[in-house]
Amino acid sequence: MASSGKEAEVDLARQLAAGNLAVFDDFVASFRTRLFQYSLLVCGHREDAEEVAQDTLLKVFENFGQLREPERVRPWVFRIARNACLMKRRKSVFAPAQELSLDELMPAVAQDGRERRLEIADWSKLPEDQVLRGELQRVLQDSISALPDIYKTVLLLRDVEELSTGETAGILEVSEDVVKTRLHRARLSLRQSLDGYLRGRAGRGGET
Repeated sequence: MASSGKEAEVDLARQLAAGNLAVFDDFVASFRTRLFQYSLLVCGHREDAEEVAQDTLLKVFENFGQLREPERVRPWVFRIARNACLMKRRKSVFAPAQELSLDELMPAVAQDGRERRLEIADWSKLPEDQVLRGELQRVLQDSISALPDIYKTVLLLRDVEELSTGETAGILEVSEDVVKTRLHRARLSLRQSLDGYLRGRAGRGGET
């Protein structure tokens, strides 16, 4: 499903590059929802996210001639979205006064003073319908929103938009090792949040 979606995006990008502007509405439709969801998680407020998504699509249209490789249209679009998010965050009345550090999200050091350890419930083996329940989705979205920007952006680009490590590094202008480290830490933080939710749910006897 994901690969066919990417193939459709590349095909639309090739047609646009060839001057077929009639497919731009289809191109917008393929990106609009994901751009809004990405912007909402990064910006944190619907008003900002709507503006960022619109600004991104406008800039894409205005600068499409700069896309040299249609095969890389997705990282190109999300690089524009990231820059639009950064600009909006600088000017927005909703911008947080202070970013949380990773240490505030990670579990505390074990009481015996030894190495930091995580105890994660095996939530990856839950039935598919339970994983997709609305409550768990809300917990996941809230946990992503709470991540510091440097971890949140990596997670969204790699795990949600399925960009490669190299593509993500290019967008963020960091090394691939930095991307891998940030992604690892972001995933650990999310697993901790989901684990806490599932353990609490189990303690309530599985009530919904």
